Amino acid sequence: MTSLSPRRIARVRPLDPTTPDEQFFVANDARDFDSDAGRSWTVIETPFPGSRANAPGPARAGWDIGAVVDQKMFTFLAPSVPVNVFGMAHNTGQPGRDLPPQAFHKAASSVIGPDEAIQLGHGAGHVDPEAELTIVVGRTARGLTMETARDAILGFTIGNDVSARDLQKTDELWISAKSQDTFTPVGPWIVTDLDDSDLAIGIIHNGKELQAASSADLGWKVDEILVYLTAFMTLQPGDLVLTGFPAECARIRPGDVVVCRVEGIGELRNPVTGASWENQGA
Repeated sequence: MTSLSPRRIARVRPLDPTTPDEQFFVANDARDFDSDAGRSWTVIETPFPGSRANAPGPARAGWDIGAVVDQKMFTFLAPSVPVNVFGMAHNTGQPGRDLPPQAFHKAASSVIGPDEAIQLGHGAGHVDPEAELTIVVGRTARGLTMETARDAILGFTIGNDVSARDLQKTDELWISAKSQDTFTPVGPWIVTDLDDSDLAIGIIHNGKELQAASSADLGWKVDEILVYLTAFMTLQPGDLVLTGFPAECARIRPGDVVVCRVEGIGELRNPVTGASWENQGA
């Protein structure tokens, strides 16, 4: 469940962008995400100070800090531009906890936002979506402890750890299975002050709701994951950590629509298509 004062933070692009990569950050404090107040956002400073990739666009009329913008005026992007994206391997229940914590790197270039297409190339084989509670790092962090780990968290979002299962079997580092273009949908926003101990996590595949699970079913928990990662590397503002997938999934194919749900955050929707870089008629 969320705290008494959750805040949503989003990275957005106006529907009439002045440049192809224009971006702004907005915030919303309404408890009812679907209410009129929930669709009215306030432009804020970047929540990732010091990160050039997460700097807001040049000043323009109607998008000054403090300006109020309606949700109809923009498109949601992935909530941050990360330097690093991590997933946690084998992190379900006691079997996961019985193993040492182990992370894998996903290419930052694989990140896409809500409603962008997951693109499957001819060689992808069997591909599954994985809905995951995702940590959004808010500050530079190294050597975190169980007492300080929460200080590094800006909030949480929804991540989809799209995974090519056939390639996982032949690539022991999982690079080709996890880091393909479009294989990390994230969004639609960050929720701060979220109690992540027991949040329902699940997938809707082509309108069918699959069996859900809970963040309580993760083997290694949020604080422990951050302590593990920062023991050997520095996390950067905007970095993303997908914590693991404990629920049911189903194979995706071009033409499908996959919706990832995390309680307290909402839904991340993405269509599935063939790869735009391939000649699908060949």
